[in-house]
Amino acid sequence: MAGILYLCATPIGNLEDMTFRCVRTLKEVDLIAAEDTRNSIKLLNHFEIKTPMTSYHEYNKIEKGHKLVERLLAGENIAVITDAGTPGISDPGEELVKMCHEAGITVTAVPGAAACVTALTISGLATRRFAFEAFLPTDKKEREHVLSEMKSETRTIVMYEAPHRLVKTLKLLMDTLGNRRISVCRELTKKHETVFASTLEEAYAYYSENDPKGECVLVIEGKSMEEIQREEVSKWEEMTIEEHMELYLSQGFDKKESMKKVAKDRGVSKRDIYQALL
Repeated sequence: MAGILYLCATPIGNLEDMTFRCVRTLKEVDLIAAEDTRNSIKLLNHFEIKTPMTSYHEYNKIEKGHKLVERLLAGENIAVITDAGTPGISDPGEELVKMCHEAGITVTAVPGAAACVTALTISGLATRRFAFEAFLPTDKKEREHVLSEMKSETRTIVMYEAPHRLVKTLKLLMDTLGNRRISVCRELTKKHETVFASTLEEAYAYYSENDPKGECVLVIEGKSMEEIQREEVSKWEEMTIEEHMELYLSQGFDKKESMKKVAKDRGVSKRDIYQALL
């Protein structure tokens, strides 16, 4: 029988966040596939885990992925760990999971810390609906496309960023999204954990003067309904009322219904539209 692939979440800073189940699983599997073996050996040594380890990262994810699938099909159980947090979230574990599903191999998760959810819950921003963007693409055109999509995103947005790129990214976000609310979460679960809850303008000004340290998670307010409504009204106001009426008349609506729709679009009463047309 084929083995099982375990996605094991590891601490994102505080070693006390390692779960009992994760320690047991890492001790029991036949092999651990780690994003950076030099980093992970410290974790394994701390918890006295002696399981053999192999390197599995962004630059060998296809070639090594096929080898890991072969070993799983041969009956070995394999655990995947990332440098910190949950495998498969913004790392090559996603590719291995896909390969395993295609090969009919069971994949299961040993849940634990995830920086994106940790930051979201302490950000002070809306948590019911959120969009995870990970790191912005390095390619300029692709980055511009993602930023353009974020501009109309109504859900709370969660992003990752390295400290040396934080100021540049805050400026990009400010220029694209306007002065939205943001929480810059740093050093999550560590001694110097901070949540800088402000606006994009304030965060940009602050970190331009104060060098950020540690990996950052940015939690950004989504586009509000009020902002959407203002943009809609602004769009309609670029048309004359006659042009606006003709838009609906040409779609088969009668004059009364067209006036009602125009009034709603512009945020005014039907009487105001009637008077303007007169």
